[in-house]
Amino acid sequence: MPPKLLTKLGVPVGIVFIVVMLVVPLPAIVLDLLIALNIVGALLILLTAMFVHRPLDFAAFPAVILVMTLFRLALNVSATRLVLLDGFAGKVIDTFGHFVVGGSLIVGLIVFAILLVIQFVVITNGAGRVAEVGARFTLDAMPGKQMAIDADLNSGLIDEDEARKRRREVHAEADFYGAMDGASKFVKGDAIAAIIITLVNLIGGFAVGVAQNGMSFSDAINTYSLLSVGDGLVSQIPALLLSVATGLIVTRNTGEDDMGSDIVRQVMARQMPLRVAGFGGLALCLIPGLPKLPFIIAGGLMLLASTRAESPEGNEAEPENALALTASENETPEDLAQEIQIDPLALDLSADIVDLVDPASGGDLLNRVKALRRKIASDIGIVIPPLRTRDSLELPAQTYAIKLFGVEVARGEAPRGQVLAIGEYLGSLPGTPTREPVFGLDAKWIAQELRSQAELSGATVVDRTSVITTHLAEVVNQHAARLLGREDVRLLTDVVKRTHPVVVEELTPTQLSLGEVQRVLQSLLDEGISIRDLVRIFEAISLRAAVTKDVDTLVESARMALGPAIVAQHTSGNTVHVISFDPRLEQQMLEAQRQTEAGMIIALDPDTAQRVLTQVDHLVREAQNSNTHPVVVCAPQIRASLRRFLRPTMARVPVLSYSELVGTGQIASVGVVAHEPLAVAR
Repeated sequence: MPPKLLTKLGVPVGIVFIVVMLVVPLPAIVLDLLIALNIVGALLILLTAMFVHRPLDFAAFPAVILVMTLFRLALNVSATRLVLLDGFAGKVIDTFGHFVVGGSLIVGLIVFAILLVIQFVVITNGAGRVAEVGARFTLDAMPGKQMAIDADLNSGLIDEDEARKRRREVHAEADFYGAMDGASKFVKGDAIAAIIITLVNLIGGFAVGVAQNGMSFSDAINTYSLLSVGDGLVSQIPALLLSVATGLIVTRNTGEDDMGSDIVRQVMARQMPLRVAGFGGLALCLIPGLPKLPFIIAGGLMLLASTRAESPEGNEAEPENALALTASENETPEDLAQEIQIDPLALDLSADIVDLVDPASGGDLLNRVKALRRKIASDIGIVIPPLRTRDSLELPAQTYAIKLFGVEVARGEAPRGQVLAIGEYLGSLPGTPTREPVFGLDAKWIAQELRSQAELSGATVVDRTSVITTHLAEVVNQHAARLLGREDVRLLTDVVKRTHPVVVEELTPTQLSLGEVQRVLQSLLDEGISIRDLVRIFEAISLRAAVTKDVDTLVESARMALGPAIVAQHTSGNTVHVISFDPRLEQQMLEAQRQTEAGMIIALDPDTAQRVLTQVDHLVREAQNSNTHPVVVCAPQIRASLRRFLRPTMARVPVLSYSELVGTGQIASVGVVAHEPLAVAR
């Protein structure tokens, strides 16, 4: 039989065999084999639970628990049938009934009762409670995890495939903990069934031996009751192993190593606790009457282990200067000229967080930045310059600073060994309150060890690298126009020329210089419009450049060509929510336009200007309170100047022209800015 077919049919055939065991008698030798398989299988499941790195690596565990529980109960039924019919149920049960407990019914019952207490009262109840709480909090944390995935996708930290993979993992985690909540009930029910089955076997065996076979009281105990206790012990050992495995799975945190490695590494990570424990063990030798040798050995082992533990003080004292610049003994003028050049985009890190860019310390910031550059290129169509990362002694501890052309534009914190928890219910978590640097949400820096607790409480947890890359992405999007240099425009033009040479040849340098093309592209980026579709942009401004080289006019031509794409950014459910102006007010603004070096502006009198700004701001706030993000629409002739008019106070409010809305879906009016005629001065 092919291995794939054997794997596919193995479990279904096994379950059918388990059902057959419930009704068909088994020979004693077959029962011995199945009991041995049950014990070894339970041990295998326990070890597998210990060696997985995260619970989802053993996602089939709930189903395994159900199958193994059914298998063990089928063995109980088969063993009971043999004990009561033949007075013998194989060598394994006979050995447990006579040798393991010394042939004493009282000792066997006590051992059986202790195993039941350990399994039912301690392990099963604890694991069931953890599984129940884990299932509830995992479901509560699903929205926050989905938001974190979307944030990473939008910031370019992950691609679509990785986002889909993470979403599947989130759903798989919720399904797993929900199934574990049910599986823990199987384990608890199994412990109760073991008590009932053993009591029934004791009473039934004694009745068969005395009443049916005419045995004496002592012979019936030796023949039937001890075998019933042996059967109970044989079934409770794998049941106990599965209960422990259940507890390990539901209490397992996600880690990079297996459970044993994590426990040893974390317990052995500090010298002081080991030394105190070692000296404490030696101090117990001073108590009169206590044996000295066991405590000397235990304390000595602790002190010996402390010599191998890491010293946090020593690690903190080690200098971290992974990014320090080395001075050359023979500096040339070219070297100095290279040094004085200003980097378009730079990230300064304080000396204590340079581990973020050190691969040896697990830092992956540079790899994240590479992914971010690809994401930005695919979103807005520009290739951001390489990020220069360096350490800075001028920054406070745990701080990073983002610079554009040598000027700091943003700053944040990234404490070492901590993660950022974002949410509303963080009061119970110890940490440092702060604000999320991009959206200004309430957040708190907490220790990495509290990550699972924060996620279970419904918070969105973000690592330090994600905080920095998200902040960096926001800065780049805000200042994309400044980052688009003349060389970048030439590079983009060359790329278009490879596939559409005629478009480029007609545009530059025949009609427009690279500098003029740069100003048009910068104006588009300044309003958050992607310039990926350079072919249509170049075609539109090439036609308009034959008439005028006015930047505002060229930009409007490009926007007309990109109209559907621009409107799509602000469409919600096939509907665009707009704020418009009274036609008389539009005419007044048209007449108030004035030409300046920065382009056309609207020169309204102060009272009218303030009234217009107040009304627009009021309508925008009302719409946002209704979870709607409106756009301002106006005539194409005043769109550019109106954008400059609104930008100082409402930089994030898009301004579109009526022409750009042609061919879109439904248009819903949020409000109209009214026109009030000015009072005539007397």
